[in-house]
Amino acid sequence: MLEQLLIFTRGGLILWTCKELGNALKGSPIDTLIRSCLLEERSGAASYNYDAPGAAYTLKWTFHNELDLVFVAVYQRILHLLYVEELLSMVKREFSEIYDPKRTVYHDFDETFRQLKKEAEARAEELKKSKPVGKLVSNNKKQGQLQKSGFEGGNKKKSEGDLTNDGSDGDNMRGHKLENGHSNKNFVVTKESNMTNYINGKENESSNVGAFDVNKLHKLRSKGVKKIDTVASKGSKAEPKKKITKKNRVWDDSPPEAKLDFTDPGSENGESNIEVVAADQGQSMMDKEETWSSESEAEEEEEDEGQNIKPDAKKKGWFSSMFQSIAGKANLEKSDLEPALKALKDRLMTKNVAEEIAGKLCESVAASLEGKKLASFTRISSTVQAAMEEALVRILTPRRSIDILRDVHAAKEQRKPYVVVFVGVNGVGKSTNLAKVAYWLLQHNVSVMMAACDTFRSGAVEQLRTHARRLQIPIFEKGYEKDPAVVAKEAIQEASRNGSDVVLVDTAGRMQDNEPLMRALSKLISLNNPDLVLFVGEALVGNDAVDQLSKFNQKLADLSTSPNPNIIDGILLTKFDTIDDKVGAALSMVYISGAPVMFVGCGQSYTDLKKLNVKSIVKTLLK
Repeated sequence: MLEQLLIFTRGGLILWTCKELGNALKGSPIDTLIRSCLLEERSGAASYNYDAPGAAYTLKWTFHNELDLVFVAVYQRILHLLYVEELLSMVKREFSEIYDPKRTVYHDFDETFRQLKKEAEARAEELKKSKPVGKLVSNNKKQGQLQKSGFEGGNKKKSEGDLTNDGSDGDNMRGHKLENGHSNKNFVVTKESNMTNYINGKENESSNVGAFDVNKLHKLRSKGVKKIDTVASKGSKAEPKKKITKKNRVWDDSPPEAKLDFTDPGSENGESNIEVVAADQGQSMMDKEETWSSESEAEEEEEDEGQNIKPDAKKKGWFSSMFQSIAGKANLEKSDLEPALKALKDRLMTKNVAEEIAGKLCESVAASLEGKKLASFTRISSTVQAAMEEALVRILTPRRSIDILRDVHAAKEQRKPYVVVFVGVNGVGKSTNLAKVAYWLLQHNVSVMMAACDTFRSGAVEQLRTHARRLQIPIFEKGYEKDPAVVAKEAIQEASRNGSDVVLVDTAGRMQDNEPLMRALSKLISLNNPDLVLFVGEALVGNDAVDQLSKFNQKLADLSTSPNPNIIDGILLTKFDTIDDKVGAALSMVYISGAPVMFVGCGQSYTDLKKLNVKSIVKTLLK
């Protein structure tokens, strides 16, 4: 049974809802659909599954892009209603005829919907009755074909008289019928094959062009032997090359000039004299308003629109494309959008966007443009690119504001430290970028303490201790082979005692498929309930970013003991200075997780931490 059918504008104004259904929905499936699907450019999907306590709904929708209307149907997932898509299409057609932008109430549509619903249900019942018969007939037909092919040979269909020509030209021959009326079951003659045709048991000399001849092979082989012998005789007369002898190695007892130990000379108590750099590194790039790819933006602005001709214009021809851009098009169809969308998909994939994400984005853009009227003097490619640009900006712009400095001061008023946990796979640079974040917080007069909770990797505690000494901030450590969840809890308690504003928790790198380490990470987050969980990922990855983030989020949710588990809140992209224009990993990560990119690492010094420039990233992706 249909639970709800809703018609509203893209601006959020509800125009009509079915009073006859009148079922109270559990939870908020419509709001979740808008937030998680429509606003996140996932509207190209076929349906959306919503889970709430005691309810499981499936939502399907369609758009009227010319009128900016959205039609949404909600029903119980267990029912599998077959008529919903057809009903939405019928409702869309009928409602668009009576729609008036000045009207907000449509009581007269109730009776129309009642008739449409009965008609759609009747068609679904007829389809159910006719479907099993169709399956039976098709199965019997397949069995009959298999039996027939078993008795008469696999190439029977292709050896009948109608296969002498496939309808295109005389050269595309698929089979040959023998003069005695029987088919040639052993051979299928094609234009590319060089097999010999046989008629009445004799070789057809006319069809033997390019065939294999054993006599010719013997002749060529005899000639080849003579040539090889002559080449060998000539080669034997040539003078042999001089043999290069290896010089004997001379061992010297004197010590090497370069030192092998590059560690700083320490004092007698074993502590190294590490230089303190907290005051002389300069301002962090987080506080500078910089454009990451200003050169690409300048080049983009200088390009003329006439140079950006997409493959759809080339396929349709110059005249038809120009005529369409001048006269306009009544309604855009999916076939009109496919060439431009394919070009955009290929371009996104060359920028390191995951193939799955690029495909979903193009489907969503197609759904938002299908049925729209193309304005005069406007190309389809320009319209598609403008829609894609809006979609990318919408995705990369954070859905909610995450201001760490504001949240730190709010936690300080409550007399508790602000806890940030850094997670990610192996070797992405968690410890280094944790130190960069610590340096940025120190510049804003925030007291920071590090927690060395990577008790798995050898040297991890020493690495974090080095950063703490250079920045002159305290560090909480318990060594190796300890429970990281307990170490983090004790570090937070220590920060509460000594008055530290922020605790930065370093964790061990782990692959997303490592079940024991993912369970330990979930325990750490569930036990300490941090304020912010930052996923540290490389800007170099492409398709792997989707797998990493989705599995990290899934494991943190599944293995958590809390009813409201903490999942990834933000992303820190490292090695962003090494990727040139391959910035697609940022889009893939944000799209799959919904978490914003909060920091971008772009160097080795403590100041090399930036904000993500959304406008610059979008222009680079579409360049």
